[in-house]
Amino acid sequence: MSSTTLPPKVDVYTEIDRLRKEKNAVILAHYYQEADIQDIADFIGDSLQLAKAARDTDADVIVFCGVHFMAETAKILNPTRTVVIPDMDAGCSLADSCPAPELKAWKDAHPEHVVVSYINCSAATKALSDVICTSSNAVRVIESIPEGTPILFAPDRNLGAYLIRQTGRDMELWQGTCIVHETFSEKKLVALMAEHPMAQVIAHPECEPPILAYAHHVGSTSSLLRYTQESGFEEFIVATESGIIHQMEKANPNATFFPLPGLDDSCNCNECPYMRLNTMEKLYRCLRDLEPELKMDEDLRVAALKPLERMMDLG
Repeated sequence: MSSTTLPPKVDVYTEIDRLRKEKNAVILAHYYQEADIQDIADFIGDSLQLAKAARDTDADVIVFCGVHFMAETAKILNPTRTVVIPDMDAGCSLADSCPAPELKAWKDAHPEHVVVSYINCSAATKALSDVICTSSNAVRVIESIPEGTPILFAPDRNLGAYLIRQTGRDMELWQGTCIVHETFSEKKLVALMAEHPMAQVIAHPECEPPILAYAHHVGSTSSLLRYTQESGFEEFIVATESGIIHQMEKANPNATFFPLPGLDDSCNCNECPYMRLNTMEKLYRCLRDLEPELKMDEDLRVAALKPLERMMDLG
């Protein structure tokens, strides 16, 4: 890639606008990105919304401001388009927790089971799966599997446990977790609830069960956002990555949002270090140079596409 320093007097916002028009590029951003990236993106969403946006775009270039598995998903769905990501090191603890060879061994040991994988996994892990799900459609995906069919669920044990409670289905769970959602502090949640007794606790299902037990609403990132708009409440304790609060404040400026801290006492929120590797400067250089570019072996792409398409077919 070219120099990592911006040229003198370059307005990064103006240049990003110019470059995306010049290169017929679409900028997709997850809710967990920094506020400036969210504001300049063409489309903001959670994993399911972004997968659909990637599938439906007619742009020549997809700039994915998220983490590596999300850019992989865009490439799986768009083999002929250029897919770039501002920082190729933007990974995911959940995806890392479930290497494909280990999943294959687990699958081989349970040949009668259907493998359902959360979208937070690598393309190689997706390729070994029967169907993919997101937190938005996971219940629908599980309920689409005939009763009595045994299920292996990977990689998030907390989402899997939540789905067992929601669907009544018995599933074997991979023991992966998200480094953000597994470290929310129950002690700090109780203190926030005592300090703000009118606040609604809203939580992502990747959170540990003790956190979910306090929640007034559990749902995907987009579901949490909708709840803050439609519930009528004015105070919310937010148990997910704090980037979503930017959209919550824009959609409901009269409400107050309290990010739930993690166990670490160094800050009052819980940010994903991988998501925050992407910056406006890296986004500019990524558009300018069209790199780092995500490339994929075609056989792997086709294999990973099948379970993604099964998910998409469920709506």
